[in-house]
Amino acid sequence: MSEPTTTTTPAKTGQGVAVRLTDLRRTYSGVNALDGMSLDMAPGEFVALLGPSGCGKTTALRCLAGLEDPDSGTITVGGKDVTAIPTSKRDMGMVFQAYSLFPHMTARENVEFGLQLRRQKSDQRRRRAEEMLELVGLTQHIDKYAHQMSGGQQQRVALARALAIEPQVLLLDEPLSALDAKVRVQLRDEIRRIQLDVGTTTLFVTHDQEEALAIADRVGVMRAGQLQQIAAPEQLYSSPVNDFVADFVGVTNRLAGTASGGSASVLGGSVALLPGSAGPGPVVVLVRPEHVTVAREESGNGSVISASFLGAHGRVIAESDTGEQVTVQVSSAAVGEFAPGARVRLVATGEPALAVAG
Repeated sequence: MSEPTTTTTPAKTGQGVAVRLTDLRRTYSGVNALDGMSLDMAPGEFVALLGPSGCGKTTALRCLAGLEDPDSGTITVGGKDVTAIPTSKRDMGMVFQAYSLFPHMTARENVEFGLQLRRQKSDQRRRRAEEMLELVGLTQHIDKYAHQMSGGQQQRVALARALAIEPQVLLLDEPLSALDAKVRVQLRDEIRRIQLDVGTTTLFVTHDQEEALAIADRVGVMRAGQLQQIAAPEQLYSSPVNDFVADFVGVTNRLAGTASGGSASVLGGSVALLPGSAGPGPVVVLVRPEHVTVAREESGNGSVISASFLGAHGRVIAESDTGEQVTVQVSSAAVGEFAPGARVRLVATGEPALAVAG
């Protein structure tokens, strides 16, 4: 198994600043919430931290915000050490799962609040609030109170409020998890559009892999307080460094195979192995559903368990003659070909895969 890795990304133009978390450690009641976690973010970059509950992703964000103090390690923003600086002086914009709007204030007044604390003049506050509400598409709701708006609209107000103060860094902690699926997709795309417009360095924490892969420049997968891998979404998906990342990001078949000379024989085919793979000898090969083909064949090597129509594509689950369950992605039109019990031929397509010790 490969060691956790990081990759770099070119700096983007915009108003963002570089952020560096170095060897952060944080312990709660003997449990390591952060265990030597390090992360570099380029100016204007959008990084998503992904992982299961309790992996440390929110603790990392809260340490960057100043809401938690690391036991050790350093945090620098724009080259300045802010590890010991209080939250109020870190110039961070924050949006959380709970919208946290002031119920007695209109959308405009909520957005103006942070500017008022910074003693901006009323006409400047009003102009800035209007600009931000226009940016998030809420011009027509500017004088509404929280109870008069939907959840998605309230979260847009919270985003506008965070951006109004022109923060050096924008922090988003599960901001979409309380919304229904359709609104969540719409708002995640809006968040990305707005972030690209303003160029603010952004850290986004989520447990939803689709969200992370859809909008981030790079995605970091965390486990037990450590960053297992951080890379561009397509690299993270196609070249995971270990089985935890492979299993957590997307669907993965775990298939018995034999590794030799940089490739492995598996499921009637041969696949190239990614760097860091186990071998030679017996291994478990991690193969994506779209990297397996399935075809009706009476003399095949498996039988269909189920076939599902999923909209843009279909999914066939089969059992190989060796007893392994295999998930295959197929076209939507092909789903009807695979009735439960039908004999099929399953073949790995040869796309590079990771092999781990069996």
